[in-house]
Amino acid sequence: MKGSKIDIEYLSSEELNTIGTNTKGRFFIKSFRKANAISKRSGLSKKIGNLYRAYYKIVFNYLLGIDIPDTTNIGFGFNVFHGQGLVISSDTIIGKNVTVRQNTTIGNSAPGSKSPRIGDNVNIGANVVIIGAITIGNNVVIAAGSVVIKDVPSNVMIAGNPAVVKKELTN
Repeated sequence: MKGSKIDIEYLSSEELNTIGTNTKGRFFIKSFRKANAISKRSGLSKKIGNLYRAYYKIVFNYLLGIDIPDTTNIGFGFNVFHGQGLVISSDTIIGKNVTVRQNTTIGNSAPGSKSPRIGDNVNIGANVVIIGAITIGNNVVIAAGSVVIKDVPSNVMIAGNPAVVKKELTN
């Protein structure tokens, strides 16, 4: 999961181009990147920025139903389709070019336990649950309705409850 930590102050036009014309996804990532940058500041700058962080929480958590804390480590090219009912733990690490759809939960299986690490180029379908101290490899497709509770290798499509490898993907 090389490069899964992202260190950008604000959103780049290159990232917006990667996301494409998905209006809600673009709105989310613009707001998330700004709130995330503010969350890393200290002193007066952070205190002033906390107003924006409150705006982020109100709009996304309460109005749009996208519960992704602004301190979550999300890589370049993250894309949200629809978003309602989307919950991602702040301890989850998400790689580059990951797409997530509605009614998906990604996090820990018990308070204080570890959360998933998701690789690069992962496509997560609607109504998916990914929980526990697991690793999802690179270039993975997770079918809608899957429950992922074990590590997933790279270059596969998984589906089911519990999710199992259905097919290997070729590049």
